[in-house]
Amino acid sequence: MESNKEIKVLGSSRLFDRKNMLYKEFPSDYRQIRYFTLLIVQSAPPEIKELNLLEQQISEIIKNAVKHGNKSDVEKKVHVWYSFTGDEARLIVEDEGDGFKDLEKWNDFNRKRLECLHDQNYEELGNYVSFRTDKSDDYDGGNALFAALEYWNDGFVYNEKKNGVAMKKTFPKRRHGITREERE
Repeated sequence: MESNKEIKVLGSSRLFDRKNMLYKEFPSDYRQIRYFTLLIVQSAPPEIKELNLLEQQISEIIKNAVKHGNKSDVEKKVHVWYSFTGDEARLIVEDEGDGFKDLEKWNDFNRKRLECLHDQNYEELGNYVSFRTDKSDDYDGGNALFAALEYWNDGFVYNEKKNGVAMKKTFPKRRHGITREERE
């Protein structure tokens, strides 16, 4: 089975190094998440082929900070550090909330979900479609975090307070304008 994918708490990770990163600060206004995301993504170089996926991922991370971290309190800020090159995207998002208290429960849920997928136990997999806590609403399900672990292929970690997350995506190397995958 593929190595267990889990979200680690590692505030000392190199991913939290903010040197040479751009910075934006936003109020926790749920209605403006798309706008905030576009302000960040506009600095990404055009050669990033996955720009739509990158935009979606950034939007989901900011949405989690606004909704779950800051409880949509417009007095609380979401802090975003970011940098983009043709080879990588790095992002650090920190909210002013109490942190992701159920991270270990989420990791356990995801581990069981992945085991069901690996074992093709689709009957049991039905129990692991949506991660819910007593604070979840009808639109919560943990799907953004499942996707984040897949997308951010060079790391996705929380700080010790669990109110900040750092991530890195390394893009395929391009030669002669196309990736190896596109050539094959």
